[in-house]
Amino acid sequence: MNSTLESVIAAANRLIEAFGRHDVKAYFAAFAPNATFIFHNLDRMLTNREEYQAEWRLWEERDGFRVVGCRSSDQRVHLAGDTAIFTHRVETKVEFNGEPTETEERETIVFEKAADGAWLAVHEHLSKLS
Repeated sequence: MNSTLESVIAAANRLIEAFGRHDVKAYFAAFAPNATFIFHNLDRMLTNREEYQAEWRLWEERDGFRVVGCRSSDQRVHLAGDTAIFTHRVETKVEFNGEPTETEERETIVFEKAADGAWLAVHEHLSKLS
């Protein structure tokens, strides 16, 4: 495995791990400020990180949203210069007002190499598995 591929996978896993432990600060730090987001449970695209953070806060406050675990499998990376397309299956355990629920989804995260060499997510697309 080459170092670029390893760096992208490491960036993706840091993002996934932060999400899985509901580490909001570390999770959102993995995204560029201008990142975009498409989620199957929303009726619109979120057009930047700040908009997603506001939606996340709403989920927490209104719905008692909390991530309690996340498992990634079938990870794949396609490199295209300073862009990397990461895909995987994701099993997520969350709570809404204390009630547990589990989801199985497919996710695509597009990463871009920043000037400092770090890989930041610039787009996330989450789809139902079936």
